[in-house]
Amino acid sequence: MIAKAKKWVKHVRDIIARPRRFFTKIVADGNMDESMLKAFIYGLIGGVLVLGLRLIGGATITISAVFSAIIIVPVLAVAMLFVMGGLMMLVSEITGGERDWEIAIKGLASVFFVYPAALVLNALAFNCTSMWIISIIVDVYILFLFYNIAMYCMRGRRGSVIAVIAIFAIFMITVYATDYRIGWFMLKNTGAALACLI
Repeated sequence: MIAKAKKWVKHVRDIIARPRRFFTKIVADGNMDESMLKAFIYGLIGGVLVLGLRLIGGATITISAVFSAIIIVPVLAVAMLFVMGGLMMLVSEITGGERDWEIAIKGLASVFFVYPAALVLNALAFNCTSMWIISIIVDVYILFLFYNIAMYCMRGRRGSVIAVIAIFAIFMITVYATDYRIGWFMLKNTGAALACLI
């Protein structure tokens, strides 16, 4: 157990500190089960952590909330993995990178430790200001990871990858600059999002 924990810490440290070195090592070996399991487990961890935070905060825990935490959220994590995999394949096609679906899925699954962290951070937002700060930090970091996967894992052309990420960034800025941000915030934390309407 301790060995696995150390391996996980090294995995996260390598992605944060040495993304190029980490992502260039990802290859297709015909085993995608581990990637799906990883997404499911991180989704489960995220769901349980958010449920725990609500319990600590004094919220009433219902059967539907428990079902959502241990079933819906993990399944959504797996679904999100495949949706993002499709998006990554599109980006790779545009940037002249790898056309291998498995590499895209493995690259994305390797950063899914961000999923429970994002869920918890969004759940911690308690007013409109904290929602803004947390949301921007999480979204910018996800964009950074997406850049690293497209660049080093999918091996896209640098100029093309930067251009695509810039388009994503402009889209993100547009969402934050318009009323669409409320809908985006609602997906993350309804209470904090509603505070933005007051």
